[in-house]
This record gives sequence, structure tokens and C-alpha cells, in this order.
Amino acid sequence: MKINLLSWLKQLSRRLDLKRRWFRFSRSPLSVIGLIIAVASVAIALFAPFIAPYPKSAGLYVNLDTRFQPPSWSHIFGTDEEGRDIFSRVLFGFRYSLTMAAVVLALVAPAGIVLGLIAGYYRGRWIDTVIMRVADIFIAVPPLVLALAVASELSPSLFNSMLAVSLMWWPWYTRLTFNTSSQLRNEYFVQAAEVMGASPGHIMFSEILPNCLGPILTKLTLDVGWVILLGSALSFVGLGAQPPTPDLGTMVSGGAQFMPAYWWLSIFPALAIVFIILGYNLLGDGIRDMFTEESR
Repeated sequence: MKINLLSWLKQLSRRLDLKRRWFRFSRSPLSVIGLIIAVASVAIALFAPFIAPYPKSAGLYVNLDTRFQPPSWSHIFGTDEEGRDIFSRVLFGFRYSLTMAAVVLALVAPAGIVLGLIAGYYRGRWIDTVIMRVADIFIAVPPLVLALAVASELSPSLFNSMLAVSLMWWPWYTRLTFNTSSQLRNEYFVQAAEVMGASPGHIMFSEILPNCLGPILTKLTLDVGWVILLGSALSFVGLGAQPPTPDLGTMVSGGAQFMPAYWWLSIFPALAIVFIILGYNLLGDGIRDMFTEESR
């Protein structure tokens, strides 16, 4: 009976804590708008084949009778040089952009977090020096320059652009986790776990990591926009997804040669990129507020 009561009290405490964090989040209208944009972008990516008015425009499709049509009721974003519906291509572009962000962050975040935890827990030892000096070397090079250098050595494709971005993104999570875990390393709850004989793995992942989740989740959300922006930049210079893939960066690049006469070819894909980045930045600010104690 006592064990069940303690378990129930712990669950109640967690629920109240979640409600309190959600209250902090919901107090900001901009954070709620960011959440709506993020959810909408994911829904668009998942259901693009069903909501796109002209799904064939996302692939190898040519209709010269409808080329270069300005925005209208039948094509609200207009059509491109091949007669493809830009609105449909933008909807599918959400899918490729969010796929890139999800794959890159799924690869780099766990690796960077584990390395940061190890370096933070063993701070002052040789393993800390090796991990952080290697991370500093990667951080010293501008991210876009490093991504361009790697992507230029590979054949242009969406997969290779993911690989190029992943290679230069992990050190930021290592540095963030290292800074947070090294501060928590000497806290009483960590020392108590060591006295009780807990293993280093248990201490790092069960004691220290949960207290690092606030900064990590905030950075993950903000990085969705940054990864999409960097991936679009690679596609813009021809090192990312290749035509006829409806990648947003590729669409902006392809339409730039027809500016300003056919402005809608580049403007609407560019606005879609801004839409996604804005939403996830607002959401990231809200998550940061969720894990920030009130100042009064």
C-alpha cells in the first residue's frame, strides 16, 4: 500500500509539473502560434499527396499549355516553366525539408549528447580533452563553409546533403551538453548517487541527462529551422536535392533565373522556408520558457 501511494504521488507530481510548464508555454501567444505552425507543417508533410491539388506536379510532369501562369484561383501560387503547379510542389517541399531536419537531428543529437555527457562527467581527464578539442576544431570552421566543402566532394543529392550537414552539426550538442553536465557534476544528488554505488552510466543518463533536457529540447527545436535553411542553401547552389525533386531551395534557385518577370517561381518557395523557420523559432522560445523558472 505504501509503495502504491508513493508511486501515485510521484505520478501526480509529474503531472502537476507538466501542467505548470504548459501554463508557462501557453501564456505566450507567439509560442502557441509557433506550435500551430510546427504542427501544421508536419501535417502538410505527411498528407501532401492528399491535399495537393495537382500531386503529379511533384514528379516528372510537363504541361506546356499551362507554363508560366501567374497566381490564380486554379493555381494559387502560379505555375513554373514546365507547367507544374507551384503550390503542390511547395506542399511536397515541406516533406523533403522536414525529412532532412528529422534525419540530421536524429543522427547528430544523440551522438553529441553522449559525447558531451562523457566529457562533462569526466571533466579534467584525458577523455574530456580529446572530445572537446575535436569538437572545437569543427566549431572553429563556419558551418556553411564546412557543409559546402563536404557536399562538393560528394555527388549532389538529398542524402549527401544530409550527410554534409550532419558532419558539422554534432559539436554544438557536445558543447551544450558538456557545459550543462559539467555544472551538475558536483551537485549533491550526483554525489549521493556515487556514494550509493551507482555506475557512471546510470549517473550520466539517469541523474544528469534529465536535468539537461531543457536546453537540449530548446536547441533541437530551434535547429529544425537552421537545418532546413542550411539544406536549402546547399540545394540553392546545386549541391542538394536535384530536379525534378520539389525541394524548396532547388525551387528558389530554379525560379531565380526568371526573375523579376515570373517572380512567383521563387517568392512562394522562399516564403514557405520563412514560414517553417519562423514557426520553429517561436516554438523553441516557448520551450525555453517552459524550462525556465519564473523570476518572481
